[in-house]
Amino acid sequence: MNIIVSGCLLGICCRYNGTGKLSEELAERMKEYHFIPVCPEQLGGLTTPRLPAEKIGDKVILKDGRDVTEEFIQGAKETLKLAQMYDCKLAILKERSPSCGYGKIYDGSFTGQIIDGNGVTAEILSENGIMVIGESKINKLEDIVNNMNNH
Repeated sequence: MNIIVSGCLLGICCRYNGTGKLSEELAERMKEYHFIPVCPEQLGGLTTPRLPAEKIGDKVILKDGRDVTEEFIQGAKETLKLAQMYDCKLAILKERSPSCGYGKIYDGSFTGQIIDGNGVTAEILSENGIMVIGESKINKLEDIVNNMNNH
């Protein structure tokens, strides 16, 4: 099964601060699944490192106030293209990110407050029939995949 994965979760140094966030639990599953690593922010033309960004309503704003909504939308569209190209039905994305967060994201105040909501990429993938989960659900990956295969 092909699965879109936030590149940072595989240790790729593409986060806003130039680091990765390797998930050992995810890395262990690379033998079982075909992961397609993506960084929507980079695919949208943003640099690494870059200032932190958060969603405020329908906009994505950098900590210095610059609007990067268009870059986030472009990166989401490119990620969707890859998901469709590789027939991915599932995406494992970085939680709370303004791009990849699903269900919970930072509130736009840059204070670490969490609100209900989806990042730009998570929303576009979900709207196009791709199941999105965060890294905290990796321990349920086998059950999720089995359930998907049985439907």
